[in-house]
Amino acid sequence: MNSQSYTKTTLSNGVKILSMHIPHVRSVAMGVWLDTGSRDEYPEENGMAHFIEHMLFKGTTTRSAYEIAKAFDAIGGHTNAFTSMESTCFHAKAIDTHLEKMSDILSDIFLNPAFIPEEMENELQVVLQEISMTEDNSDEYVHLLFDSHFWEGHPFSRSILGTPEMLMSFTRDDVLKFFRRNYDPQKVIIAAAGNMEHSRVVDLVGKRFETIKSGLGFPDRTPPVIRPHVMVHEKDIEQAHICIGMNGINYTSPDRFAAGIMNTILGGNMSSRLFQEIREKRGLAYNVYSFNSTNTDSGSFGVYAGVAPENAQKSVALIKKELDRLIKETVSQSEFDAAREFIRGNILLAEENTDGQVMRIAQNEAYFGRFISVEEVSEKLDQVTREDIQRLASECFSPESLALTALGPDLDRNKLKEALYS
Repeated sequence: MNSQSYTKTTLSNGVKILSMHIPHVRSVAMGVWLDTGSRDEYPEENGMAHFIEHMLFKGTTTRSAYEIAKAFDAIGGHTNAFTSMESTCFHAKAIDTHLEKMSDILSDIFLNPAFIPEEMENELQVVLQEISMTEDNSDEYVHLLFDSHFWEGHPFSRSILGTPEMLMSFTRDDVLKFFRRNYDPQKVIIAAAGNMEHSRVVDLVGKRFETIKSGLGFPDRTPPVIRPHVMVHEKDIEQAHICIGMNGINYTSPDRFAAGIMNTILGGNMSSRLFQEIREKRGLAYNVYSFNSTNTDSGSFGVYAGVAPENAQKSVALIKKELDRLIKETVSQSEFDAAREFIRGNILLAEENTDGQVMRIAQNEAYFGRFISVEEVSEKLDQVTREDIQRLASECFSPESLALTALGPDLDRNKLKEALYS
């Protein structure tokens, strides 16, 4: 795919419309991105961004919740939405002949939500169940607990879902206030990819989205400060769920390509060091991996492992050993090359998916303000050196930034702390 198939239009109110023309497919994917997430909530609004994401599917001034669902089903389309710390997205996919209908539904739910009180009460119960489901999934819940300590005092420390107490306090006026403040045209990106022409997309959504007025003002984003810690949460379950985190990079950092390679080497695939050492060689875990979490102004590297409680200390020591190894030793050329090709392959495979293209062009616009070609990404990957990996590991894996949260039964905090800082 080359950059000539990419087109961008900016409406008079600041809404951006992006498209990637892919003529050899029959599908069209479309998403409406909003540069607002849970970090943009005041403390008393925690969970509001996610709740509104749900509510936009629960009825507009012209369609009921059932009619929205039926309309998408009638065109054989797939639709979903998500809320993150920094963004909210509503997206759909259908065959190219249904572009007009799909864009009409997406435009309607984004521009004309009704926020019907009865639907708000019903959806509140749905989100409460989502919170309960997350807390029951210990391998997911431990990440929320980790964030609450690592980013303490910052919006990143709060769950995107909110708390039951906070959600039950929301009124319709609260929801409307947040919506009017944050659903601002300067924050909106519409992205489409597939078998369609850019001019057609602009014709379908341009006039409708040009009616959005500026918001009422929103809080400035304050960079977080990390809080190293070792915390144990007791829970009567079968496994010990361990999340280790440390300093990371932001989304636009020049080191993002080196970070991707380093993460792959450490625990990003089945041949990674952590997977091989902890699962394959020792059988200590079914699930073990590393991750690279980035935001506009901050980030963290992390490692997760689910192990038997009696193996928790041993597993932490092995993870720490692999972190230290990346600092002390330059990775081999073969391991480096394999990790780089793994990333390149994943990028190229995503090019064949219209959903992936929509996500990529929208994220590039949101974070960099421009289109970034696959060729440019590939060139940047080729510029990374093995010495870059060692340098980045030294900067990020320093003992003073290490943190650990563990969830499970009969865990000894002092022993875990000893293993982490040994």
